[in-house]
Amino acid sequence: RHLLPPLGIFAIVVGSIYAGLATPSESAALGVLASLVLAKFNARLSIDVLRQAIECTLRVTGMTMLIVLGAYFLNFVLSTVGITRAAVDFVQGFGLTPIGTIIVICLLYIALGTFMDALAMMVTTAPLVVPIIVAQGIDPIWFGVLMMILSETGMITPPFGINLFVVQSVRRRGALTDVIIGASLFLIAMFCMIILLIVFPGIAMWLPTTMR
Repeated sequence: RHLLPPLGIFAIVVGSIYAGLATPSESAALGVLASLVLAKFNARLSIDVLRQAIECTLRVTGMTMLIVLGAYFLNFVLSTVGITRAAVDFVQGFGLTPIGTIIVICLLYIALGTFMDALAMMVTTAPLVVPIIVAQGIDPIWFGVLMMILSETGMITPPFGINLFVVQSVRRRGALTDVIIGASLFLIAMFCMIILLIVFPGIAMWLPTTMR
């Protein structure tokens, strides 16, 4: 019974997206509205609750915008100094095949994900990685899907995956090894998904191809 309200909010947010009724931003607004209705229904809605919610939103938004702002400056510096071109030439000098390049990048993202947030990882590495991908003749849309999965996989990769520590902080009991064991099945599923995307790229390209 306690799971029904959260599942209802999940159904509103995700269902409106998959039904084509709302964009992700609009569905997020619907989720906020549904949460307010649920809090009011449970007599939990108050000025203090709204203040805390707004404060948390401002903190997360401010942190995100600072990361994005830093990424813009980083992109400008990389392009001005010529590091992007140098990185492309450096990788091409090894004579790696496209598959070899993808495997190296996969290992890089999984390693970075153990101590970096997904957004920070993408905005700091994309200016260097995407030109290398394009130079290898790899579809950037396909790589974008792969990069998102890699970023999330790195965040649950033991022993330093960020999300593992987040879950442990919420549990407030037991050992971190319990969280690692619990996340191992999800990690295996993510690795299988990455392998399938590399072997069968059409899985990620089917929808963009039909919409072109």
